[in-house]
Amino acid sequence: MPAAATLSSKHQISIPKAVRDAQNWEAGQEFVFIPKGKGVLLMPVPAFETLAGLAKGAKPTRYRDRSDRY
Repeated sequence: MPAAATLSSKHQISIPKAVRDAQNWEAGQEFVFIPKGKGVLLMPVPAFETLAGLAKGAKPTRYRDRSDRY
């Protein structure tokens, strides 16, 4: 589903309807922009309620930090 959009003079982009419909995105939904190389990844911010129980059983100690990696 390739789609294109143009950056307006107010630095706004309208997300094409085909993309909004395919992703079930609604007006007023929040998004985060994640830089990826020469592009950007657009991700919806999840509702707080959907995060409940996500880290169930996670241990706050003995986690692996970036300094522990190879």
